[in-house]
Amino acid sequence: MSAVTDAARVPRAAGGMGQSVRDSLVVAKRNLIRMSRIPEMIIFGLIQPIMFVVLFTYVFGGSMKIGDTTDPQVYKNFLMAGIFAQTVTFATAGAGAGIADDMHKGLIDRFRSLPMARGAVLTGRTIADLVQTALTLAVLAAVGLLVGWRPGSVAPTNFGKILGAFGLLLLLGYAFTWIGALIGLSVRTPEAATSGGLIWLFPVTFISNAFVDTGQMTPWLRHVADWNPFSATVQACRKLFGDPGLSPSEAWPMQHPVWASLIYSVLIIVVFRTLAVRKYRNATA
Repeated sequence: MSAVTDAARVPRAAGGMGQSVRDSLVVAKRNLIRMSRIPEMIIFGLIQPIMFVVLFTYVFGGSMKIGDTTDPQVYKNFLMAGIFAQTVTFATAGAGAGIADDMHKGLIDRFRSLPMARGAVLTGRTIADLVQTALTLAVLAAVGLLVGWRPGSVAPTNFGKILGAFGLLLLLGYAFTWIGALIGLSVRTPEAATSGGLIWLFPVTFISNAFVDTGQMTPWLRHVADWNPFSATVQACRKLFGDPGLSPSEAWPMQHPVWASLIYSVLIIVVFRTLAVRKYRNATA
């Protein structure tokens, strides 16, 4: 332990932004290789969102009222933006568990003993999670098309707008992985990181416009949902996909969902990256 501690005191090589980028990419590559050697992680990560698509579509599809209709086809087109957003945010738990596992095994101490940029370990981890999330979104979009999701069902869209919507989703997912990183650095075991990474996500995702029309909520709950950062990204995706169910609320995030989604995601990255890197500097396994 003393050897590790002494090594951690070795002066770091100066390298600036270029060194930080190179270190982050090296760590990201290491995490991607590790993920590819454990295919169960990817497979199980895909099964859950696919189950949500199938269950919500076929179990709730005929009973959910969107606007003035309970047409199952309308609900399919309404649902997918919410499922996409839920999927990218639930990746938070995996990021937290991965970092907690590295902490538990002493890997973080070994990284800190190397002359690396201070934020590179966490940035590399979040980049690797972003790649996995992009793969999950691609598979989920294919499943959505198979069950009947049709972009442009109520408003015109195009390839650029669809790419923009997926870009907002990935930015939201990347922002939430920094919350997961902070949780992973703050707990003692991967199991605690998994629980801590999920428990707060349920109210965030369900008190929103993801699965139901917020017009059916009580006024105070609708107000919370309208200002929920998660709702802003869902509303932006529905707008860009040309899907039904846009909220008519006069709340600013609902009137300007693309800008609101960008601002919320950037703010989350700035705040939680700062907190996570600070925690990383002081963390011990």
